[in-house]
Amino acid sequence: MFFVYAISSLYRNYIYVGMTDNLERRVQQHNDGKEKTTKPYLPYILLYSESIDNRIDARTREKYWKSGTGKRQLRQMRESLNN
Repeated sequence: MFFVYAISSLYRNYIYVGMTDNLERRVQQHNDGKEKTTKPYLPYILLYSESIDNRIDARTREKYWKSGTGKRQLRQMRESLNN
């Protein structure tokens, strides 16, 4: 089982999309500042996640969420949380 997820910085305009086999651990790693890419934008909330049976399909979904259309949808999700 794999998870595709999006986290959103609480204080900055930054959304990160990734893939993992352990969602709780991965989000914690981001919030602990252990990831070079996301460390400057701490702290994070989990904005979106989905579980997928295999790595190939998970990678396809991750690519979608990183695309222009996917990022636009994630921004809309973040905006709905703020309203």
